[in-house]
Amino acid sequence: MTLDFLAALAFLTRLPIGRAFDAKRVARAQRFFPLVGALIGAIEAGTFWLLARYLPPLVAAILIVALDVLLTGAMHYDGLADTADGFGGGHTRDDVLRIMRDHAIGSYGAVALVLAVGLKAAAIAATPLRRAVFAILLAPAFGRWAAVLLSATVPYARPVSDDHPRSAGSPARFVGRVELGIATGTVAAFVIFIGYWRGGYWRVALSFAAAGVAAALWAWRCRRRIGGVTGDTLGAAIEAVECLVLLVFAVVRA
Repeated sequence: MTLDFLAALAFLTRLPIGRAFDAKRVARAQRFFPLVGALIGAIEAGTFWLLARYLPPLVAAILIVALDVLLTGAMHYDGLADTADGFGGGHTRDDVLRIMRDHAIGSYGAVALVLAVGLKAAAIAATPLRRAVFAILLAPAFGRWAAVLLSATVPYARPVSDDHPRSAGSPARFVGRVELGIATGTVAAFVIFIGYWRGGYWRVALSFAAAGVAAALWAWRCRRRIGGVTGDTLGAAIEAVECLVLLVFAVVRA
């Protein structure tokens, strides 16, 4: 269990874990993805609580987005950009997969990054401080749960062949119902505990439901477009769900 948690930390963050893990270990570690997401959120929420006391809300929000980039190495932002370029510029399934492998960022990817960063910062800045803290805490946890949900229920899109050696070892190929069940139980505990505490139960429950709906819609889109998911589309899902959770907390006042 300790190794699984360390593998989740090593995969999702830039914290100096000091060792590498294979794809099957990272797949098992996905049961801890929401917990690691909550850890990331706790660091960011605590930092925002301090910054918002001395800085304008928008400035503090932009710095929190920058902190998120530092903690995660911008891995999921990269997936978002690659997915936007592939889905926006590719005409066939093979075109989309080929474009997503290209590390250069095109116009679709650049626009997607600007929109995601701007939307996150604006949503955080528009939310009252106490509510924003809970939103920042939960958004990374719900986003990573969505990635586990997709990995466990949607096939991996890339073929296993000599032309795509990296795809053969993708952790998403090995995620099962055990990982999904534990990850879902963790998120459900967050919903109950934080919703009952001071986060506002309906906001927390609604954001979780919105994350599930968004993941289901994205799964449908990925199946139709490329026949499944890839690491890039999972990263895009994480970023989209984070934006959605922050928006729910900004808009819902119940």
